[in-house]
Amino acid sequence: MTSPAEHGLRIPEGRLPARREPAADELADTEGASAAPYEAALRTGGDLYVRRADGTRAPVDVARWKAAADAADASLLARCTGPTLDIGCGPGRLAAALVRRGIPVLGVDVSGEAVRLTIATGAACLRRSVFEPLPGEGRWSGALLADGNVGIGGHPAALLDRVAALLRRGGVLLAETDPDDADVHERFAVRVEDARGGRGRPFRWARIGSAALTRLGPAHGFTATETWRHSGRTFVALHRN
Repeated sequence: MTSPAEHGLRIPEGRLPARREPAADELADTEGASAAPYEAALRTGGDLYVRRADGTRAPVDVARWKAAADAADASLLARCTGPTLDIGCGPGRLAAALVRRGIPVLGVDVSGEAVRLTIATGAACLRRSVFEPLPGEGRWSGALLADGNVGIGGHPAALLDRVAALLRRGGVLLAETDPDDADVHERFAVRVEDARGGRGRPFRWARIGSAALTRLGPAHGFTATETWRHSGRTFVALHRN
């Protein structure tokens, strides 16, 4: 098993470095704005939802995120061949699975509870936004945007630009896309809420399908090389040009 450091990627292990706290007027633009109900669900379980401004509500599958990686996850992880960033790693099931596969990995999440849980699996993790400085910029072999995390920040084009800056030339971005509409590309505001009435602040998110992401890639330094479906989930592999 190799570590990220052996690939020239120095990663602090077992600690949570200081994270810049956003100013009040930035909160609606950060992926961490909804932390309270989400962190409570990570700690104690319970139902969690995301609600749009129009009132529509969808469940968040926290139980699956906290479980071991499943067969669909394995189809994603099999395409990781070198040091990998797990962006929005949550409680760390994918990072932990990569550690078991001998793949160097760094989880990144804005939730302190998610970082704690990821470190407890044995994977390295930082409490930080993907848009903040990260170790090894421009040298990572792979990046994961699973569980809809291609929506982070509410602007997939800006997220692609950021990931392109993190990856080496030829590196791969493995993204999970909307399973129901290959052409969808929409940006919107949501908030996280739980069954007990707890609510987070509104934040920006996005929903994008595999065909839409494939079309978007070339303008932001990526070429889509593969699309696949497993257990009702849809994924795209994009290589950095």
